[in-house]
Amino acid sequence: MTTISTSEPRDFPLLDHIWIAGKYEGAIRDAVHALKYGGVQRAAEPLGDLLAEAISRQGPCIDVIAGVPLAAGRLQERGYNQAALIARRVAERLGVADVPDALARIKATASQVDLSAAERRENVKGAFAAEARRVRGKRILVIDDVLTTGSTMSACAEALRMAGAAQVFGGAIGGAGYGTDR
Repeated sequence: MTTISTSEPRDFPLLDHIWIAGKYEGAIRDAVHALKYGGVQRAAEPLGDLLAEAISRQGPCIDVIAGVPLAAGRLQERGYNQAALIARRVAERLGVADVPDALARIKATASQVDLSAAERRENVKGAFAAEARRVRGKRILVIDDVLTTGSTMSACAEALRMAGAAQVFGGAIGGAGYGTDR
């Protein structure tokens, strides 16, 4: 498994670093789909293990891990938040606090699947808020299932920085459009 790691500020100016367990294709894509759309919640464990391994090889000290929150309606439909399940496993493996209420989705958004990069940025603009008492002065790792344009991760990072986070990192299982040379 090839780990993709990027800290290119021109791509993600609000994130100090991003870890991606692998390209969003093949077995990774299948496992994420099973978790996200097929109700296979147990897939979060091996996926979380992959990401935890990638982070532990070169990761900095992290104080808090939080999954990207779902809108209430989507959470009710699915019955669980796949990013939160992955975050819980990564936190367990790294021995870091899983703080699911560090971030909240304060605005329901349209599915990002068919949106352009510009539409994705606009779609998630102002969609998240961070709990200052949970994140102020801390190094936060935000977990999502797939990183495509980075719009969601960047919107989360903005909310965390506004709440006083010292550093914000990102982690995703699959990277769509990211080569392994990063």
